[in-house]
Amino acid sequence: MRAVVMENYGGPEVLEVKDVPEPELHRAHRRIEVTRAGVNFADLHVRDNSYLAGVPLPYVPGNEVAGKIDGERVVALTGGGGYAEVAQARRLTTFSIPDDIDDDTALALALQGQSAWHLLNTVLRLQPKETVIVPAAAGGLGSLAVQLAKRLDAHVVAMASTDEKRALARDLGADAVVDSTSETLASDLKEAADGGANAALEMTGGDTLHATMAALAPLGRMAVYGGVSGVETLVSTRDLMSLGKSVQGFWLPLLYGQRNALSSAMEDLFSAVRSSEIQVSSVTVYPLSEAGRAHEDLAARRTTGKVALDPSR
Repeated sequence: MRAVVMENYGGPEVLEVKDVPEPELHRAHRRIEVTRAGVNFADLHVRDNSYLAGVPLPYVPGNEVAGKIDGERVVALTGGGGYAEVAQARRLTTFSIPDDIDDDTALALALQGQSAWHLLNTVLRLQPKETVIVPAAAGGLGSLAVQLAKRLDAHVVAMASTDEKRALARDLGADAVVDSTSETLASDLKEAADGGANAALEMTGGDTLHATMAALAPLGRMAVYGGVSGVETLVSTRDLMSLGKSVQGFWLPLLYGQRNALSSAMEDLFSAVRSSEIQVSSVTVYPLSEAGRAHEDLAARRTTGKVALDPSR
């Protein structure tokens, strides 16, 4: 089969398409003929060896796929191996795609949709009328988080880096938009949140994390799910105590072993699509042979919505 193989850590150039044997099927896993492989920021961290969990080399990246099992359409969260014509996933993290949902939509809901859902509902426990800050609001996860937060009747302050992306966030329902590259980000966020937000998502680290933290109201809470800046960021315990703010980390694989957590969220996401409460932005699809370019474009924030690879090309 064709697969993207990393034999070294490094830049996008280490992603090479090769002919390799199909993976040996593990216990309680299912073989999937892949039609789409999702590309996520986590894959960039895997590639340069800065991910939360190390991977052995050589390695086939990719943590989510859409495809078929014996003709049945499925979407699945994988433990790597997604950038290939054939992958495998645990039964607990494999979900049937309903007839009224297309593969691209299902793929967008798998990792990024599940992450957005659990960040808002499981971690932040967002309540109606609360104000929440959403970063990268035109991206795959951020665009879904904006809509899911509005579905919970929250006030959404969206962050994005360009006029076009901020306009998209507005179209998705954001109540206020802020330039994420602003030199006065903390005060901009605080003003947009009418003095302070109750909750915030954070995936950048460094100055952006501190600015977002400063924009939280007393007793505000933050969910950290990434660190795309690559900066290891310290949080002052004095600041946490003096204003009662809280910070909780989140990593979706922590839920992979919980029987109902993922399936319940997936069903709710499918329901939200059917009711038009959320809309999935068009998926940007690259040939498998251009995985490196997909990584470059994602890192440079040149994409909006979901990014995927097509193993047939």
